[in-house]
Amino acid sequence: MSPYVPLLGVMALAALFLAVAIFLSAILGPRRRNKTKYESYECGIDPTPEPPGGGKFPIKYYLIAMLYIIFDIEIVFLYPWAVSFNQLGLFALVEMLLFMATVFVAYIYIWRRGGLEWD
Repeated sequence: MSPYVPLLGVMALAALFLAVAIFLSAILGPRRRNKTKYESYECGIDPTPEPPGGGKFPIKYYLIAMLYIIFDIEIVFLYPWAVSFNQLGLFALVEMLLFMATVFVAYIYIWRRGGLEWD
């Protein structure tokens, strides 16, 4: 049990900090309540009712989020590869270069199609 005591102490300290921060924000925070504050936030798009029969829904924000996830996953794969590079050899180097080339081709394709343009 003794190796877990510091971990439990840090968790207790974090919980205490969380409770104090929530309590202080409730007491010291501004109390300006208005209609805009309670509306749902739609990634910068003003929420409007959908037209009858549907309509086009802008998906630019979701495309950017997916691009972020793709490149984030690339970093997740690159980090362990870089740590154990000396043990993997030439095969791993070629495989990683192919992986990076594939992601780079996808990036160029999205860039040329205008997926990174903010209208």
